[in-house]
Amino acid sequence: MKIKNNMKNIIDSVISRMAIAVAILLLLISCRGNKKEEQLETNSESHLPFWSEIQNFKKQDEKSFPPKHAILFVGSSSFKKWNNVQDYFPGHTIINRGFGGSTLPDLIRYANDIVFPYNPKQVVIYCGENDLASSDTVTAGEILARFKTLFTTIRGRFPDLPVTYISIKPSPRRRHLLSKMRECNKLIKDFLAMQKNAVFIDVYQTMIDNSGRPLPDIFLGDGLHMNARGYALWKKILEPFLLEG
Repeated sequence: MKIKNNMKNIIDSVISRMAIAVAILLLLISCRGNKKEEQLETNSESHLPFWSEIQNFKKQDEKSFPPKHAILFVGSSSFKKWNNVQDYFPGHTIINRGFGGSTLPDLIRYANDIVFPYNPKQVVIYCGENDLASSDTVTAGEILARFKTLFTTIRGRFPDLPVTYISIKPSPRRRHLLSKMRECNKLIKDFLAMQKNAVFIDVYQTMIDNSGRPLPDIFLGDGLHMNARGYALWKKILEPFLLEG
């Protein structure tokens, strides 16, 4: 009887150890599976437009996170190339998150990364020009719909956040799009006029001559981006609309 009990104890001990070993093995397999899924997800995300630029913003934030309740500039390369924007507005704290040749869908895609973390007191947007340039079939109505999506995305998180939109600028290299630009600007202006804490800033009219042609001396040689004179003009127009305090 004693021998049977000893055997039973030995068998129970072996079974218990086997159960623990199996549990550990399953846990390791699960962890490896999760790691592979994370790697696949990361690899998939890395193929998104401007993904590396967004990761660079995150690395900057890890080293030194910007102050809360600053004025956030988000948009395309007209902001990205304004890399000394803080010098233009010394009385304000500016966070510049302009990236690449981004479009409105890009801003929507990365709102969780370049808007929400900063809890800004005001967001200033320049985007839409690249949307028009991306395809001849894109209409002003489609640009408006994209902007509405961005606007409602931002307001979904920050219902009272002041939103300031800078009109699409008349770039010389995109003269063939000027009529569409004017149409887009009007549609977005009319939409923002019906929203609370929302402002449309018209830079278009100040950047053309009396004949309606883009002023060449405020642009770089590429006919797309502004030089220092162009940014000085934007400073003069924008500054009265930036929130104090």
